[in-house]
Amino acid sequence: MANELMFYTYPSCTSCRKTKAFLQEQQLNVSERHIFRDAPSVDELKTLLTLCENGVESLLATRSQAFKQLNVDVDDLKLSELLHLMSENPKLLKRPILTDGKEVIVGYDKVSIETYARRHDLTSANVS
Repeated sequence: MANELMFYTYPSCTSCRKTKAFLQEQQLNVSERHIFRDAPSVDELKTLLTLCENGVESLLATRSQAFKQLNVDVDDLKLSELLHLMSENPKLLKRPILTDGKEVIVGYDKVSIETYARRHDLTSANVS
C-alpha cells in the first residue's frame, strides 16, 4: 500500500462525504472501506494507534452516542480490551480515517491531506 491510502468511511457521515469529495478533487488514489461493514481488525487498530500522535484519543470517538452508552471509564480498560471494543463496535471510532500504513489522518483535515499529497507527489487515479 505504498502510495495508496486506505479510506475508512461511512457514507452518511458528513466529514466522510467532505473528505471523499476533497480526495476526488485532489485526484488521490484511495481504496474505500465501509467502516461499519468491514471494521478494522484489532491488529489494524494496533497499527493505526502506533501512527497516531495522541494514541487512543486520536481514534476513540468519546463524544459519540455509542461511547456514551458504554458507560465505562476507558482508563479502567486494558488496551487489548479497548481495541476489541472498537473493532466490535466501529461506531466508537472517529471517522473518516485515512492511512497508507505509515501515516494516519483522522477526521476531515484538508491541510493534512494536501500536505500528504505534496510530500508523496500523489496526483493520479480516482476514488473507487
